[in-house]
Amino acid sequence: MEDLSKYDEDFFLFLEAGFIAINQADEDAAVKMFKACELLRPDNSLVQVGIGYLHLHKLELKNAIKCFEEVLAKEPDNEMAKTFLGIAFSLTPDQVTQGEKILEEAAKDSSDSDVKKVANTTLDFVEHFVKKPGGGAQPSK
Repeated sequence: MEDLSKYDEDFFLFLEAGFIAINQADEDAAVKMFKACELLRPDNSLVQVGIGYLHLHKLELKNAIKCFEEVLAKEPDNEMAKTFLGIAFSLTPDQVTQGEKILEEAAKDSSDSDVKKVANTTLDFVEHFVKKPGGGAQPSK
């Protein structure tokens, strides 16, 4: 196999392209970008965060939660993984309160203004749409 070290400087370019592909609903491209990142830096947790973000976008919440918890097991202070974990929990019907708690901590404790903004925006969404009285699935009559 060819020496991949000459591509190492492109790691963050591939990583960003993976996140952009997710936002454009191009799962195939996102997976390919993250696999390239994994080849270049197999121990970098941002790859796992990206895979978790893909699962989150597809509302595969159990898979997303698993990815973010794996990152946090290795890096307990990873603010991005913690915030995404809070989002995933807050969208899981029986774990909304746990998600809110994580998001409140992220909004209060994070040193990253973007993480604070995402956490606060998600908390507003949960308050207005997830916990809304009469919201969610209604029983059929």
